[in-house]
Amino acid sequence: MSDYRIRIENVSKFFGHSIQAVKNASLKVKKGEVVLIIGPSGSGKSTLLRSVNRLEVATEGKIWIDDDEVTSSSIDIRKIREEAGMVFQSFNLFPHLRVIDNITLAPRTVKNLSKEGANEQARKLLKKVGLEDKEQAYPGQLSGGQQQRVAIARALAMEPKVMLFDEPTSALDPEMIKEVLDVMLDLAREGMTMLVVSHEMGFARAAADKVVFMDGGEIIEVGAPDELFSNPKEERTRKFLTHIL
Repeated sequence: MSDYRIRIENVSKFFGHSIQAVKNASLKVKKGEVVLIIGPSGSGKSTLLRSVNRLEVATEGKIWIDDDEVTSSSIDIRKIREEAGMVFQSFNLFPHLRVIDNITLAPRTVKNLSKEGANEQARKLLKKVGLEDKEQAYPGQLSGGQQQRVAIARALAMEPKVMLFDEPTSALDPEMIKEVLDVMLDLAREGMTMLVVSHEMGFARAAADKVVFMDGGEIIEVGAPDELFSNPKEERTRKFLTHIL
């Protein structure tokens, strides 16, 4: 078995004939590592992230989670989605279901967990994200930060090997960002392997093992947060960082 939880090798993604969103990207993420992907809008960050659990299908190259080749035509996509939990920018909760039912739906339908077993697991996860008093609420009764924490609990309910976060705080008001980042920090401390697209530099410094800078669909530079933020090697990285730091 590989030492790496995620391996991305020479991945390219085309939309139609003319748009290349990702260009020959390679990246390795060790078990328990937290890797943050930054870069300007349209740089291919989200497309690369979404390729890891086959929400986007890579045009070229290969991706593995452990020894499962995500890019293989014969792979069971449902298995990949179980292994790689995904948290989106918009929370994507079912508005007509209570919080507890949002969390238990997939474990009950995909993993055939009993209602009692799924509810017990959901309550533990709600406690983990600080929302144990909200199990009977509907998503519309929650703040954006609370909805995003429910979305994290829902992804964790499938007991994934990897958590993928696609700009999880960008739709939130500033005062709600911290409550979501605190949950992500706890996951990082517990050793969850995480691939995160975000511009939250505080989170990068506190939790990320590596920061990846993408521009124009390419991985331009990879480094430890302190090193990359204070002394970037590439001019394109330097230019980008002057706008956000």
